Amino acid sequence: MEGPSSLLAATHDGPLWLAGRIESGAVAESDSARDMKIHFRVCRFIMETGVKLGMRSVPVATACVLYHRFFERVSVCAYEPYLVAMSCMYLAGKVEEQHIRTRDIINVSHRYFNSGSAPLECDKEFWDLRDSVVQCELLILRQLNFHVSFEHPHKYLLHYLLSVKSLVNRHAWCRTPVAETSWALLRDCYHGAMCIYHTPQHIAIAMLYLAINSYGVELPVGEKEWWQVLHEDVNKADIDAVISDLLQLYDMEAKCI
Repeated sequence: MEGPSSLLAATHDGPLWLAGRIESGAVAESDSARDMKIHFRVCRFIMETGVKLGMRSVPVATACVLYHRFFERVSVCAYEPYLVAMSCMYLAGKVEEQHIRTRDIINVSHRYFNSGSAPLECDKEFWDLRDSVVQCELLILRQLNFHVSFEHPHKYLLHYLLSVKSLVNRHAWCRTPVAETSWALLRDCYHGAMCIYHTPQHIAIAMLYLAINSYGVELPVGEKEWWQVLHEDVNKADIDAVISDLLQLYDMEAKCI
Protein backbone atom coordinates (compact mmCIF):
# COMPACT_ATOMS: atom_id res chain seq x y z
CA MET A 1 0.00 0.00 0.00
CA GLU A 2 1.32 3.42 -0.88
CA GLY A 3 1.54 5.94 1.90
CA PRO A 4 -0.41 9.21 1.86
CA SER A 5 2.76 11.28 1.98
CA SER A 6 6.29 11.07 0.71
CA LEU A 7 7.44 11.57 4.29
CA LEU A 8 5.55 8.47 5.35
CA ALA A 9 7.26 6.02 3.09
CA ALA A 10 10.41 4.40 4.39
CA THR A 11 12.52 5.86 1.63
CA HIS A 12 14.12 8.37 4.03
CA ASP A 13 12.98 11.35 1.97
CA GLY A 14 11.78 12.95 5.20
CA PRO A 15 13.63 15.09 7.74
CA LEU A 16 17.29 14.29 8.14
CA TRP A 17 16.85 13.57 11.84
CA LEU A 18 14.37 10.79 11.00
CA ALA A 19 16.16 9.42 7.98
CA GLY A 20 18.32 6.36 8.42
CA ARG A 21 16.99 5.42 11.85
CA ILE A 22 16.27 1.87 10.64
CA GLU A 23 19.44 -0.13 10.82
CA SER A 24 20.20 -2.56 8.04
CA GLY A 25 21.58 -5.10 10.54
CA ALA A 26 23.90 -7.98 9.99
CA VAL A 27 23.52 -9.96 6.80
CA ALA A 28 22.96 -13.17 8.71
CA GLU A 29 20.24 -11.65 10.92
CA SER A 30 16.74 -12.85 10.06
CA ASP A 31 14.01 -10.42 9.05
CA SER A 32 12.06 -11.37 12.17
CA ALA A 33 14.96 -10.61 14.50
CA ARG A 34 15.64 -7.33 12.69
CA ASP A 35 11.98 -6.30 12.97
CA MET A 36 11.88 -7.15 16.68
CA LYS A 37 14.90 -4.94 17.31
CA ILE A 38 13.35 -2.07 15.38
CA HIS A 39 10.07 -2.34 17.25
CA PHE A 40 11.87 -2.57 20.60
CA ARG A 41 13.84 0.61 19.92
CA VAL A 42 10.82 2.50 18.58
CA CYS A 43 8.67 1.55 21.59
CA ARG A 44 11.46 2.71 23.87
CA PHE A 45 11.33 5.99 21.92
CA ILE A 46 7.55 6.18 22.51
CA MET A 47 7.99 5.63 26.25
CA GLU A 48 10.84 8.08 26.75
CA THR A 49 9.20 10.71 24.57
CA GLY A 50 5.88 10.12 26.32
CA VAL A 51 7.48 10.83 29.70
CA LYS A 52 8.94 14.11 28.40
CA LEU A 53 5.53 15.05 27.01
CA GLY A 54 3.91 14.37 30.39
CA MET A 55 1.75 11.54 29.07
CA ARG A 56 0.15 9.21 31.62
CA SER A 57 0.94 5.50 31.61
CA VAL A 58 -2.27 4.40 29.90
CA PRO A 59 -1.97 6.82 26.92
CA VAL A 60 1.64 5.67 26.45
CA ALA A 61 0.47 2.05 26.56
CA THR A 62 -2.23 2.84 24.00
CA ALA A 63 0.38 4.43 21.72
CA CYS A 64 2.49 1.26 21.90
CA VAL A 65 -0.50 -0.97 21.17
CA LEU A 66 -1.47 1.22 18.20
CA TYR A 67 2.09 0.90 16.92
CA HIS A 68 2.18 -2.90 17.29
CA ARG A 69 -1.29 -3.32 15.79
CA PHE A 70 -0.31 -1.19 12.79
CA PHE A 71 2.86 -3.12 12.03
CA GLU A 72 1.00 -6.38 12.57
CA ARG A 73 -0.77 -5.46 9.33
CA VAL A 74 2.00 -3.80 7.30
CA SER A 75 5.71 -4.36 6.75
CA VAL A 76 8.14 -2.30 8.81
CA CYS A 77 10.00 -1.63 5.56
CA ALA A 78 6.96 0.10 4.04
CA TYR A 79 6.75 3.04 6.45
CA GLU A 80 9.08 5.06 8.64
CA PRO A 81 8.59 3.50 12.13
CA TYR A 82 9.47 6.61 14.11
CA LEU A 83 7.02 8.73 12.14
CA VAL A 84 4.33 6.09 12.76
CA ALA A 85 5.25 6.19 16.45
CA MET A 86 4.80 9.97 16.56
CA SER A 87 1.36 9.61 15.00
CA CYS A 88 0.50 6.84 17.46
CA MET A 89 1.29 9.18 20.37
CA TYR A 90 -0.84 11.89 18.79
CA LEU A 91 -3.76 9.49 18.27
CA ALA A 92 -3.37 7.87 21.71
CA GLY A 93 -3.67 11.29 23.32
CA LYS A 94 -7.05 11.72 21.65
CA VAL A 95 -8.25 8.19 22.49
CA GLU A 96 -7.30 8.52 26.17
CA GLU A 97 -8.42 12.15 26.43
CA GLN A 98 -4.98 13.61 27.02
CA HIS A 99 -4.51 15.61 23.87
CA ILE A 100 -0.90 16.31 22.90
CA ARG A 101 -0.07 19.03 20.37
CA THR A 102 1.66 17.89 17.21
CA ARG A 103 4.20 20.70 17.63
CA ASP A 104 5.16 19.35 21.05
CA ILE A 105 5.49 15.79 19.73
CA ILE A 106 7.68 16.96 16.84
CA ASN A 107 9.94 19.14 19.00
CA VAL A 108 10.41 16.54 21.74
CA SER A 109 11.10 13.87 19.11
CA HIS A 110 13.63 16.18 17.45
CA ARG A 111 15.38 16.68 20.80
CA TYR A 112 15.36 12.91 21.35
CA PHE A 113 17.51 12.43 18.25
CA ASN A 114 19.41 15.71 18.56
CA SER A 115 20.18 16.26 22.23
CA GLY A 116 20.62 19.88 23.19
CA SER A 117 19.30 21.26 19.93
CA ALA A 118 16.92 24.21 19.70
CA PRO A 119 13.25 23.71 18.78
CA LEU A 120 12.57 23.40 15.08
CA GLU A 121 11.78 26.53 13.15
CA CYS A 122 8.29 26.75 11.70
CA ASP A 123 9.62 26.37 8.17
CA LYS A 124 8.58 24.14 5.28
CA GLU A 125 10.28 21.08 6.81
CA PHE A 126 8.32 21.49 10.04
CA TRP A 127 4.96 21.91 8.31
CA ASP A 128 5.64 19.00 5.95
CA LEU A 129 6.41 16.80 8.95
CA ARG A 130 3.34 18.01 10.80
CA ASP A 131 1.18 17.17 7.79
CA SER A 132 2.80 13.75 7.62
CA VAL A 133 2.03 13.05 11.29
CA VAL A 134 -1.62 13.96 10.74
CA GLN A 135 -1.89 11.98 7.50
CA CYS A 136 -0.22 9.00 9.14
CA GLU A 137 -2.84 9.17 11.88
CA LEU A 138 -5.52 8.69 9.22
CA LEU A 139 -3.57 5.78 7.74
CA ILE A 140 -3.37 4.10 11.16
CA LEU A 141 -7.11 4.56 11.66
CA ARG A 142 -7.85 2.96 8.30
CA GLN A 143 -5.47 0.07 8.88
CA LEU A 144 -7.05 -0.66 12.27
CA ASN A 145 -10.59 -0.16 10.95
CA PHE A 146 -11.00 2.60 13.53
CA HIS A 147 -10.67 0.09 16.40
CA VAL A 148 -8.40 2.19 18.57
CA SER A 149 -9.80 1.68 22.07
CA PHE A 150 -8.06 -1.09 24.02
CA GLU A 151 -8.36 -2.79 27.38
CA HIS A 152 -5.06 -2.59 29.25
CA PRO A 153 -3.79 -4.71 32.18
CA HIS A 154 -3.33 -1.63 34.38
CA LYS A 155 -6.73 -1.71 36.09
CA TYR A 156 -6.44 -5.46 36.67
CA LEU A 157 -2.95 -5.16 38.13
CA LEU A 158 -4.13 -2.46 40.52
CA HIS A 159 -7.02 -4.67 41.65
CA TYR A 160 -4.78 -7.73 42.02
CA LEU A 161 -2.17 -5.78 43.99
CA LEU A 162 -4.77 -4.58 46.47
CA SER A 163 -6.13 -8.12 46.85
CA VAL A 164 -2.69 -9.67 47.41
CA LYS A 165 -1.64 -6.89 49.78
CA SER A 166 -4.52 -7.82 52.08
CA LEU A 167 -3.19 -11.41 52.30
CA VAL A 168 0.41 -10.52 53.14
CA ASN A 169 1.92 -9.40 56.43
CA ARG A 170 1.95 -5.61 56.45
CA HIS A 171 5.61 -5.32 57.44
CA ALA A 172 6.70 -7.92 54.86
CA TRP A 173 4.80 -6.02 52.16
CA CYS A 174 6.43 -2.71 53.09
CA ARG A 175 9.91 -4.26 53.01
CA THR A 176 9.58 -5.58 49.47
CA PRO A 177 8.84 -3.40 46.41
CA VAL A 178 6.38 -5.87 44.87
CA ALA A 179 4.03 -3.16 43.63
CA GLU A 180 6.77 -1.00 42.10
CA THR A 181 8.36 -4.03 40.43
CA SER A 182 5.02 -5.21 39.04
CA TRP A 183 4.36 -1.82 37.45
CA ALA A 184 7.88 -1.68 35.99
CA LEU A 185 7.49 -5.17 34.51
CA LEU A 186 4.14 -4.20 33.03
CA ARG A 187 5.67 -1.15 31.36
CA ASP A 188 8.40 -3.33 29.87
CA CYS A 189 5.78 -5.61 28.27
CA TYR A 190 4.87 -2.86 25.83
CA HIS A 191 8.30 -2.93 24.20
CA GLY A 192 7.16 -5.98 22.21
CA ALA A 193 4.07 -7.40 20.56
CA MET A 194 3.36 -9.59 23.60
CA CYS A 195 1.09 -6.80 24.82
CA ILE A 196 -1.36 -7.59 21.98
CA TYR A 197 -1.03 -11.38 22.02
CA HIS A 198 -1.94 -12.03 25.67
CA THR A 199 -5.11 -11.06 27.53
CA PRO A 200 -4.85 -8.12 29.94
CA GLN A 201 -5.74 -10.33 32.92
CA HIS A 202 -3.04 -12.87 32.10
CA ILE A 203 -0.41 -10.16 31.71
CA ALA A 204 -1.37 -8.52 35.01
CA ILE A 205 -1.25 -11.78 36.94
CA ALA A 206 2.02 -12.85 35.31
CA MET A 207 3.70 -9.56 36.25
CA LEU A 208 2.50 -9.88 39.84
CA TYR A 209 3.54 -13.55 39.94
CA LEU A 210 7.05 -12.69 38.73
CA ALA A 211 7.43 -9.84 41.22
CA ILE A 212 6.20 -11.94 44.15
CA ASN A 213 8.50 -14.82 43.33
CA SER A 214 11.47 -12.52 42.71
CA TYR A 215 11.28 -11.28 46.31
CA GLY A 216 10.20 -14.59 47.85
CA VAL A 217 6.97 -13.22 49.28
CA GLU A 218 4.89 -16.02 50.80
CA LEU A 219 1.13 -16.11 50.38
CA PRO A 220 -1.38 -18.21 52.35
CA VAL A 221 -1.94 -21.69 50.88
CA GLY A 222 -5.54 -22.68 50.12
CA GLU A 223 -7.53 -25.03 47.95
CA LYS A 224 -6.71 -22.91 44.92
CA GLU A 225 -3.56 -21.11 43.86
CA TRP A 226 -3.70 -17.40 44.62
CA TRP A 227 -3.77 -16.46 40.93
CA GLN A 228 -6.81 -18.69 40.34
CA VAL A 229 -8.61 -16.90 43.13
CA LEU A 230 -7.93 -13.58 41.39
CA HIS A 231 -8.92 -14.82 37.93
CA GLU A 232 -10.43 -18.23 37.27
CA ASP A 233 -9.56 -18.28 33.56
CA VAL A 234 -5.80 -18.56 34.05
CA ASN A 235 -3.43 -21.46 34.61
CA LYS A 236 0.29 -21.91 35.20
CA ALA A 237 0.93 -22.42 31.48
CA ASP A 238 -0.62 -19.02 30.70
CA ILE A 239 1.59 -17.35 33.30
CA ASP A 240 4.70 -19.12 32.04
CA ALA A 241 3.92 -18.09 28.45
CA VAL A 242 3.70 -14.40 29.38
CA ILE A 243 6.87 -14.52 31.47
CA SER A 244 8.72 -16.34 28.69
CA ASP A 245 7.80 -13.59 26.21
CA LEU A 246 8.93 -10.94 28.69
CA LEU A 247 12.29 -12.65 29.20
CA GLN A 248 12.75 -12.70 25.42
CA LEU A 249 12.22 -8.93 25.46
CA TYR A 250 14.92 -8.53 28.10
CA ASP A 251 17.23 -10.61 25.93
CA MET A 252 16.36 -8.31 23.03
CA GLU A 253 17.19 -5.29 25.17
CA ALA A 254 20.71 -6.63 25.73
CA LYS A 255 21.16 -6.99 21.97
CA CYS A 256 19.88 -3.46 21.34
CA ILE A 257 22.37 -1.75 23.63
